[in-house]
Amino acid sequence: MAFQVVCHQGCAFCPHRLRIFCVFPTFAQKQTMENTSTRFYGLDHLRALAILLVLMFHYRSFSHPSWIDNYGRFGWTGVDLFFVLSGFLISNQLFKEIKRDNKVHLRNFYIKRFFRIIPPYLFVLGLYFAFPFFREREALPPLWKFITFSQNLGLDVIHHGAFSHAWSLCIEEQFYLLLPLFLLFSLKVKVLNKLVVIVLFLILVSIVARFIRWEEVININTKNFWQEWYMKIYYPTYTRLDGLSIGVLIGYLYQYSTQFNSFIRSRGNQLFILGLLLLALSFWFCIDPASEKASIFGFTFVSFSFGLLVVAAISGSSLLSQKKSFITSQLASLSYAIYLSHKGVIHMVQAGLNHLHFKTSGNIVLIIALICSILTGLLFKYIIEKPSFKLRNQLLNK
Repeated sequence: MAFQVVCHQGCAFCPHRLRIFCVFPTFAQKQTMENTSTRFYGLDHLRALAILLVLMFHYRSFSHPSWIDNYGRFGWTGVDLFFVLSGFLISNQLFKEIKRDNKVHLRNFYIKRFFRIIPPYLFVLGLYFAFPFFREREALPPLWKFITFSQNLGLDVIHHGAFSHAWSLCIEEQFYLLLPLFLLFSLKVKVLNKLVVIVLFLILVSIVARFIRWEEVININTKNFWQEWYMKIYYPTYTRLDGLSIGVLIGYLYQYSTQFNSFIRSRGNQLFILGLLLLALSFWFCIDPASEKASIFGFTFVSFSFGLLVVAAISGSSLLSQKKSFITSQLASLSYAIYLSHKGVIHMVQAGLNHLHFKTSGNIVLIIALICSILTGLLFKYIIEKPSFKLRNQLLNK
């Protein structure tokens, strides 16, 4: 998943760094120059919200306080928020390159994505396969499905539920692989200006796919309903294009539409309020996420609502975009590592406390588990991510 809004990597030893950039800036300095004026603090708040939603939702699978059932029931939407954020952040970066250079720098793009996503992912994958006690469930899908990022296709979460949350990472990796290639193709055949129509078509494809799949699932007997619903409606890439597509649409309009930018510039708070109202309505609409209406239209409704919040976050005039928070910025920077590891961490915390005959369904254990998840994210940041970013920058500077 694209969980990083911006990288702050500079040339620490440049003799001119106090006042001006080097005459021949490194890749890291170019990133700093580009990102200084495009840091969206509002997106940090949304990323922090997304990881908290996911944590609350998945915590329901463990021993938990009773209130988690009510407040965590809509936490599944955190993944949809991550999809919208990823769609915007990645496409905005690519569209900016296209505007500047009339091409996509594939080598740089794939190197950046590789060193952002793969090292922490492989580390957690190693934990799951090498140390069974880390698994929150007994059985894992085959290793090759994780390596090829195809685990989300045909995922039987009932019988192979360990590290099941990697399904969304698979979709995002497929997105990272295909989007720059698609944009290059669009440039070559001169259809980039038709992107709005293409995005709307992809959203329609997902809706139709879910409708077709629902007709298959509804005939399944009650015993196998959830297994089939997850496998055929919730996890497949072709049924979950809504969030990423809406994010790409926002990125396209942000880079190419002066009318769009003029409209959102002074309406940030109105968009924020409208987004919240529609999100509340979408939660009501999806109160039973496995109902027919929610299964077919719910993901689109939720993603559109989050899309409005993303637009509010980049408008510059909303409270969401103007208020910087140390807490949300830190949670945002750790969100990817927390997402990868949180189920295993929560499982080990509760297993250890159970061994000590400690009641694990209380609020204290919840707080301990969340703190341990955050500390694990910090550990990943300094032991895995920072060395990976250093190596990435060395490769990009060659």
